[in-house]
Amino acid sequence: MTFPNQLTVIRIILSPVFLFLALKDNPVNLRIAFIIYIIASLTDWYDGWYARKFRSVTKIGIFLDPFADKVLTTFAFIFFYIKEIMPLWMLILIAVRDLIITLLRSYDEYKGITLKTSFISKTKTFIQMTYIFVILGLMFISTLINNVNIKSEIADFLYNSPLNYALILTVTLITVYTGLDYVYQKIKTNEVNKNKENSR
Repeated sequence: MTFPNQLTVIRIILSPVFLFLALKDNPVNLRIAFIIYIIASLTDWYDGWYARKFRSVTKIGIFLDPFADKVLTTFAFIFFYIKEIMPLWMLILIAVRDLIITLLRSYDEYKGITLKTSFISKTKTFIQMTYIFVILGLMFISTLINNVNIKSEIADFLYNSPLNYALILTVTLITVYTGLDYVYQKIKTNEVNKNKENSR
């Protein structure tokens, strides 16, 4: 297994560790969970950079890297749902979208077809991870300060703010859109291939 793929596997392993620690009702564990999320996110950037720079891109890596991203973000969104930051229907939409896309990509891999992750899907992942980083960062800051007013303002934003609801709704809609776009592009590609075969 190549080094970038090893980093990808580490990201998958770190995801449940992150959730386990984040759910512990302990400020220290939440801080460690936040650090783990940062490390996992950095592996996403580094394995892609390394694979391109040293020409270590593999078929399994092309599939495994976005799958690891889905695992990491899904565990974070599960945490947000449990903490009542994110409604259940948003979590379900994101999880179902990621499951369907993963199954479609797995089927393509089985048939010997390797599809690179599109720019819009990469943008979606960046937006998801940025949102998660901001929310976890605020929770992390809240464990470090003693100022009651600031802690209250952070809690207000996380749990009661229309702005935060609008942000997570935007993340959800973008995620669903990229899933529909993937399915549409796949159907269009299949039709083009069929037309080519029929014209022979």
